[in-house]
Order: sequence, then structure tokens, then C-alpha cells
Amino acid sequence: MNIILLGPPGAGKGTQASRLEHDRGMVQLSTGDMLRAAVKAETPVGLKAKAVMEAGELVSDDIVSAIIGERLDQPDTEKGAIFDGYPRTAAQAESLDGLLAERGRKLDYVIELKVDEDALVDRIVGRFTCANCGEGYHDKYKLPKVKGTCDVCGGHEFKRRPDDNAETVRTRMAEYRAKTAPILPIYEARGLVRRVDGMAQIDTVTKEIEAVLDGKVI
Repeated sequence: MNIILLGPPGAGKGTQASRLEHDRGMVQLSTGDMLRAAVKAETPVGLKAKAVMEAGELVSDDIVSAIIGERLDQPDTEKGAIFDGYPRTAAQAESLDGLLAERGRKLDYVIELKVDEDALVDRIVGRFTCANCGEGYHDKYKLPKVKGTCDVCGGHEFKRRPDDNAETVRTRMAEYRAKTAPILPIYEARGLVRRVDGMAQIDTVTKEIEAVLDGKVI
């Protein structure tokens, strides 16, 4: 089972991908993570990417596709892959088809986590975490049981991501729309797109995704 998981920042892609990895043995393939890993491992493609990046240039589609191909050849992807951040253009969508076909695989679904942008801004802007253990909290929806004390580790220091502000979040959402607009029609024409309510409870979202993967949603 190979899927593309779509959704703006804060929609819950990371959480749902982690659950799919745990429950189904699938592997989340984030192009940014793979690129850094290939450069660090100094694979042939990684060395090419490193040279391009050190020259201050953008990594080409050919290099990104080669890195994905390298990753798909690793045995841990045999139970399925979750593509995150790729493809973003019609050319990349065509490349992905080729990469999968070369390995006797195919793309099964494109799952988009639909969100209410105003509600999502509210969800993201209020986030903060324990500086010690990383437990997540929210100004409205999940405050520590004892003010100023982490429920998990008892720590007293908390932190917020500097980019968790309304203006930055809305900019990231606009970027998401711009990047997904070219590829959604391609996959809709092929009948692969399924939409899930990303604003629902985490467990509900998981069940909806599971239903798609099990062929219970048409």
C-alpha cells in the first residue's frame, strides 16, 4: 500500500503517519528528511545533492526522484510508503509513477486531511510543549493539570515554536494550497483522492484513514 498524505501544517499528518507506521509497518517518506539522510550517508545521489546545495542551488527533480528511488529500494518500505511533501508538481507526479512501476508497485490513494483554516490557526497558535520531556499542551484545549507543572515529568519550563503565530501559519497554508493545486486534479482524474475530516478527534481521523486503506470508503 503506497499513499500520498496531504494536508497543511498542523493538520495532523505527522501523527497519522506515525500511527500507520506503527500499526501497518508503512514508512513515512519525507523528501526533506530523505535528502538530509542521503547527504549525511554520502550515497552517490546524496553527494550530487550536497554539491548542488553547497553551490546555493535548488535540488533538481531528477535528484529528488533518485533519492526517493534509493529509499524505495530499502527493505523497510516493502509494507508500504507514505509520501509526504512529494510530489508537488505534475512532473514529479509522473516521476513517482515511474519510480513505483519500476519496482512493481503503484500508488493506491491520495488522502487529503481537510481542515477549517481559522480553527487550525487557533489550534496551532495556542500550542506549547514541556521543555524537558516534550509533552504537548494548548492554551485552550490542554492545559497542565497543575499550572506551570508538566503532567508527565513535573518540569516547570515550557516553550513555543517561534513560527507558531497566526501570520506565519496562514502563509504556510497559502503555500500548501499553491503546491497541492497542480497535483490534486491529476489524481482526482484517476479516482485516487479521498478526503478525511482533519478537524475531527485524532482517533476518529485514524479510523477514517484506516477505512480508506481497507477499501471501505469509495
